[in-house]
Amino acid sequence: MSELFAAACSIAPTRRRRFLWAAWWTAAPARLPFRKPDASGGGARTRADALREAERAAGRQLVEIDGRWARAWSRVMVGQAPWPETAAAPDEPRHARTSRQVTEASIWQTLGVTPQATLADIKRAFRARALATHPDHGGDAASFRAVKAAYAEACKRRARKRQTRVK
Repeated sequence: MSELFAAACSIAPTRRRRFLWAAWWTAAPARLPFRKPDASGGGARTRADALREAERAAGRQLVEIDGRWARAWSRVMVGQAPWPETAAAPDEPRHARTSRQVTEASIWQTLGVTPQATLADIKRAFRARALATHPDHGGDAASFRAVKAAYAEACKRRARKRQTRVK
C-alpha cells in the first residue's frame, strides 16, 4: 500500500529572530527514528523568505507543516535528542497535549530574589550565589552554570522592563 506524501517544509523562529527551515521531499519526516530533512537552512528574515529558500532547494513547491519538526532538527544538529521527554508528538492534536511540567527552578528562585528585585539586588544575589556554587569554592559546575544563566536572564528582563518604561 502506498502512502500519500506531499513535499513538506517546517519553519521555526530562532533566538536571533530569524527563521530556520527544514524540508523533506523524498519521504515524510519520521518521529522515531528521526528522519533528517533532505535540506535545511537558517537565517531567513521572514517566514515567506524561509519557504522560498526551501522551495528553491527542493526545486518544487512545498507544503508548510508544524514548526516542531524544524526545532527537532535544530536540536539534532547540536547533538541533542530531537524530542524532549515532555514534548508531544507533532501528529498529536494540540488540545491533547498536557501542560508542560516545569522541572527547573525559576530564575528568581535560583538567584534567591523576588521578581520585583532591583538590578542592584540581582547583582548582589548573583555574587553571593556564585561564590556558593562556583566549582573552585566547593560547588558543582552545573549549579554554577544555572546561576550564571539565571543572572543573565534576570538582567535581560530588567533591561527590557526599563526600555518599555522609557518609551
